[in-house]
Amino acid sequence: MSSPPADPAPKAKAPALAMLFLIVFINLVGFGLVVPLLPFFAQSLNAEPWQITVMFAAYSLGQFFAEPFWGRLSDRIGRKPVLLITLVSNAVGYLALAFVPNIWLAVAVRLFTGLGAGNISTVQGYVADVTPPAERAGRMGMIGAAFGLGFIVGPGLGGILTQPQLGHIGYQLPIFVASALAALAAVGVVVFLKESRARADPAVPRPGFMSGLHDARADPVVSRVLLVTLIYMAGFSAMESVFGLWAEDRYAWGAREVGLSFMIVGIVSALNQGVFTGKLARKFGETRVLATGMLLFGASLVLQVIAPVAWFPAVTLDLGVFTLAVVQGWSIPIIMALGACGMSMAMPNISAMISRATPPDRQGAMLGLNMATGSIARIFGPLVAGALFSGLGHSWPFLVGAALTVPAAIIAINAGRALRRGPTTAGVPAE
Repeated sequence: MSSPPADPAPKAKAPALAMLFLIVFINLVGFGLVVPLLPFFAQSLNAEPWQITVMFAAYSLGQFFAEPFWGRLSDRIGRKPVLLITLVSNAVGYLALAFVPNIWLAVAVRLFTGLGAGNISTVQGYVADVTPPAERAGRMGMIGAAFGLGFIVGPGLGGILTQPQLGHIGYQLPIFVASALAALAAVGVVVFLKESRARADPAVPRPGFMSGLHDARADPVVSRVLLVTLIYMAGFSAMESVFGLWAEDRYAWGAREVGLSFMIVGIVSALNQGVFTGKLARKFGETRVLATGMLLFGASLVLQVIAPVAWFPAVTLDLGVFTLAVVQGWSIPIIMALGACGMSMAMPNISAMISRATPPDRQGAMLGLNMATGSIARIFGPLVAGALFSGLGHSWPFLVGAALTVPAAIIAINAGRALRRGPTTAGVPAE
């Protein structure tokens, strides 16, 4: 049996989590810089809409293989070295993306970056290592808030740095900044982050990926939670991959407007996860909060589709530093904020439920399997969205995503019932 997790002294836990929060924030600023401008970057390479969605899917394909691998490896050799390797891979991947000459090399680079970027389960494993079970939803929410804050700064900064009038070169500066931020986060891991796990005994056989799948399928809680992840992430990734093209067609938006919209999403997500998610989970139970979040997200997708093209004439705001034209579609960021509120309820509670149902020496593997499940959804979600967008109409990816949130909410409630019926690793009921 592998060695138990190293339990840092109580005084060391808060600084460790604060450092992890900062590292995640820096890394997600880089991620947020790139994602909103990817459709426009791909268009500068003369890519078709279906090729753009393939580029999104390639990143998720890499994550599908990487998350379980890095999660299991972090259970054995520790969280710190895995975080370092993945962050360096991020930095290299972003740098390579800036210089790709065509869309197919961009697809290949995004695949490589996805392989190196599968560190979310390792971050969650670190949090589980140093957090009492009853507090995990709240702590996972704080890490989720770092993701949200990254999406506040990243898309907004990306929108400011992007210079579409310069053509392809106008999209390179934000990508360079993303690479530098990933490298900075890697330095933070080396200098400041302490290891949270003891290295496993090398003589102990390492469980394979298929054994993890068998354990997950046999567990009535984990199997249902993985299905929730699969369903709702397919809907989210479908929307995410075509949103820029949808907004460009419907409202004549560019990379700046799309980036600022995602910045608003980040604000709501960070506030909800950092302040409210943990409190809501303690008061109403993780499963009820998760199911409600699914339905809120689905409602936002429907509202995006039915929102009028224009409510009022265009307005111009002089903000001193720059002038912002509030044009058609100003209601869309507000609707997206509602969806962000729902989405931000999902990941912390899913992670907390898995950690409750999983032994300490398997949490990295199971959380990695959860992220791999999300990656499967992010592979097929964009591909299906591209087909729906081009074949049936630009609103269909949103409508299909909304429909998927209903069974996701029902399955989440059933997972909570299974968790209450059976014993948990921590011995603490879900609700």
